[in-house]
Amino acid sequence: MSVFTNPASASKEHAEAYIRAVLDLLGERDPLAVLRDTAAALRERTRGLSEAELSEREAPGKWSVRHVLRHMADSELVWAWRLRQILAADRPTLGGYDQDAWADRLGYADADPSESLDEFEAVRRSNLRLLEAAAPEDLDRVGVHVERGDESLRHQTRLYAGHDLLHLRQLDRIGATVGARRGPGGVGHAGPAAGGRREDA
Repeated sequence: MSVFTNPASASKEHAEAYIRAVLDLLGERDPLAVLRDTAAALRERTRGLSEAELSEREAPGKWSVRHVLRHMADSELVWAWRLRQILAADRPTLGGYDQDAWADRLGYADADPSESLDEFEAVRRSNLRLLEAAAPEDLDRVGVHVERGDESLRHQTRLYAGHDLLHLRQLDRIGATVGARRGPGGVGHAGPAAGGRREDA
């Protein structure tokens, strides 16, 4: 199993390794700058793709571009709830979720990519409004994740920025893979390989 996979059944040690790897993707970059740029980067990577290209899976059991975009929108909804809980409550419990079950049961394979992008952009804009207004002491407020324990809002901001980068790399890889199947002039942006299915924070 790749360190960049994050199945619901992962051990605590694997989850910790996943978080370290995602934070390593971010490195010293400003997380807020990454978070601000992601919507445009998603649109750039998906502009002009056909319905077939949006739907083609990278490999059996892995996601298509359509899956990734819907996952990004739903993940941002989850974070919207988490960061509001952290800002408004003392040490709230933060639930986890099984992203593969969401993908299978919430229709990711049939999701409208434009709607997914619009939803992601709107919720990200709302989340950034809160983050940019937060005082340093607000960023140190903590929620208690049911699987990972104490997480400050500052840590989550870095984690979600790294998560953005992970899925942008995934889209690059899907584009390169699908494009290679289609031959010269195929679709996609070649980029560094990372992850596969179950790549989530």
